[in-house]
Amino acid sequence: MAKSRTKAWSAVAAVTGAVLAVATAPGRTTEAVAAPGTAREAAVTLLVGRALDGARAPAAGWCAARAFRGGQCGAWQEQRVLATARGGSVLWDPALGDAGELPTDAGAPLEIALARAEAGRLTDVTVTDGRGRHLAGELGPDGGRWRNTEPLRAGEGYTVRVGAQDGDGAPVGVTMVFETAPPADKGRLTVDFGPRPGTYGAGEIVTAELSHPVPADDPAARARLEQALQVTSEPHVEGAWHWVDDSTLHFRPRAYWPAHTVVRVRSGLDGVELGEHGYGGPSEPLEFTVADRIEAVTDSAAHLMTVRRNGRVIRTIPVTTGKAGFRTRSGVKVVLGKEYKVRMRGDTVGIKKGTKEFYDLPVFYATRVTWSGEYVHAAPWSVEAQGEENVSHGCTGMSTKDAAWFYETVREGDIVEVVNSGGEKMDPFGNGIGDWNMDWRTWLSGSALTPAAAAHQPAEPPSRLDPTT
Repeated sequence: MAKSRTKAWSAVAAVTGAVLAVATAPGRTTEAVAAPGTAREAAVTLLVGRALDGARAPAAGWCAARAFRGGQCGAWQEQRVLATARGGSVLWDPALGDAGELPTDAGAPLEIALARAEAGRLTDVTVTDGRGRHLAGELGPDGGRWRNTEPLRAGEGYTVRVGAQDGDGAPVGVTMVFETAPPADKGRLTVDFGPRPGTYGAGEIVTAELSHPVPADDPAARARLEQALQVTSEPHVEGAWHWVDDSTLHFRPRAYWPAHTVVRVRSGLDGVELGEHGYGGPSEPLEFTVADRIEAVTDSAAHLMTVRRNGRVIRTIPVTTGKAGFRTRSGVKVVLGKEYKVRMRGDTVGIKKGTKEFYDLPVFYATRVTWSGEYVHAAPWSVEAQGEENVSHGCTGMSTKDAAWFYETVREGDIVEVVNSGGEKMDPFGNGIGDWNMDWRTWLSGSALTPAAAAHQPAEPPSRLDPTT
């Protein structure tokens, strides 16, 4: 496939060893590189590097020109992308022929950096797959480079959103997509369980990501697969799997996990025949534990958060939540992570710069509860409103002292519920962990098994009597 060296946002270009599309963000116009002599725009040049899967040796001079990992050539490829305030464009396409159409190697790293001669810095890099899962990564201390810290998934499409500042501090950005190569053995269906091993709150759920999809029009294969995914716990609880999409299942108990539960998850798919989907392959098991049961319930109408540990109130906190036009989502959310300091900008949630609602603030003790940017955090600028009225743009704000206490008290998986906010209901899937907002009967309807079979999970082989009997 012939390729030019300069393409606009809407182009499809060979980059990172795959077909990489660079596309405008919503509301932005398609822009090419400015012609010589025109007024300077805010812009930085990004270098995006990936390894091709099964690629040929690079074209002459390719390795010498790239900025990544000097001396290592082979399938490593780099693309230069211009990020501007209004869009972006591919600056350099090496025209490698059909090698550019090959998918990326999921086992190799993804790196994004500023060109060496560029002033400025990266401010935010977000990588999500086709189901909205975030890929963990690490931004260098000088803001010059980002690299993933967990592997890419095979056979997956990814969206990369990069925010940066040019040498004058002006914000710029670009959005890119690419695909990884499918698993080498397409006949073996495997499962990747989540979360990672560790200790979590009582609202944590179990996820199962399939290496290739099993569509709803094959209920027999789905039922056989679901039966092979085993979740056991001490103490034993009633729980069930729910098909989120063709490649994703979630497991949750009927009610929150009891405090100090040990949860074990394993796949019995290895060697199981799944019809036209081939045979199951081996998958890594998972074990995690549940800590004390922490529940934080915010009554937006009363402007008060009540925090309980194992059913006992341990703190009540005056808060402010979303005002009219920015009402806080109602329902049950789960702590996704904690960040000591976050820079929050109104334009990341659609508030235009220069309007009275725009904000650009450093925020401390930020506990994330949705992927779209809802936090519980310190809001010293609204202390007078806390406990009295709702003045935020959707987050739950409190004093710095209370936010620091909350930050130190909760952990990933703890329960954060909002009532009487007047906001939209938390989505069960796609914006964090909203699974608990689905009633049990509806949850069971998302299983491929009968309700009775779906809700039955094998007990851990006991060495003593089950404490729930």
